[in-house]
Amino acid sequence: MNDEQLLRYSRQIMLPEFDYQGQQSLLSARVLIIGLGGLGSPVAFYLASAGVGTLVLADDDVVDESNLQRQIIHGEADVGINKVTSAKASIAALNSGVLVETLQQRLSGEMLVKEVLKADVVVDCCDNLVTRFAVNKACLQHQTPMISGAAIRMEGQVIVVDPRAPSTPCYHCLMQFTGEQEHSCSTTGVMAPIVGIIGAIQAMEAIKVISNFGQPLVGKLLLLDAKTMQWKTFSLPKDAACPSCSKI
Repeated sequence: MNDEQLLRYSRQIMLPEFDYQGQQSLLSARVLIIGLGGLGSPVAFYLASAGVGTLVLADDDVVDESNLQRQIIHGEADVGINKVTSAKASIAALNSGVLVETLQQRLSGEMLVKEVLKADVVVDCCDNLVTRFAVNKACLQHQTPMISGAAIRMEGQVIVVDPRAPSTPCYHCLMQFTGEQEHSCSTTGVMAPIVGIIGAIQAMEAIKVISNFGQPLVGKLLLLDAKTMQWKTFSLPKDAACPSCSKI
């Protein structure tokens, strides 16, 4: 770590539990962010500002005018541009010391497995269950921690899946437990700050996992009801019959 980095990240380094080693862990880390929309925007900004060394951005979509209400990493001039290209430029303006790699595609199959294998942490910011289940499976296969978030209407949730921790649930266990159905912001709506709140928590959880700092939400489900601004945390049981992790 050079003098410029010591100054830039000094407010984090002075935290007793985090210290120099925690910052060095961030600088050495490679984080895969899947989805550069409402959740991926604050995740990418906060991980870049905190000093994560390499961010890999994956998204096949382009910026649409309707995205600007909540996807704060993109601006009006970015409409029509691929989201990973727009996000890379915004990150470069915030912290030029972060290496940003872009994948202008929806990750699946061998490419998804390859990128998960290279990452220290995966942050799931996608907007469909098919991709979430595929990411969950790849993370389980390669023992890669995953921070998954979701936000819709005035509600949000975060769960940390860490296959390295014994007897802890995965994302598939969550869906089996809650029985939730897939919804989208385009059909049910979402209030702009909700994705910012949930995305910021995802970034914080990623930092905790990378630096072994604090107590990540492993095996827990954090829920936000923004109408009443109430938070609830549930212990999530591992499903003995889960099709994804029961044999791991």
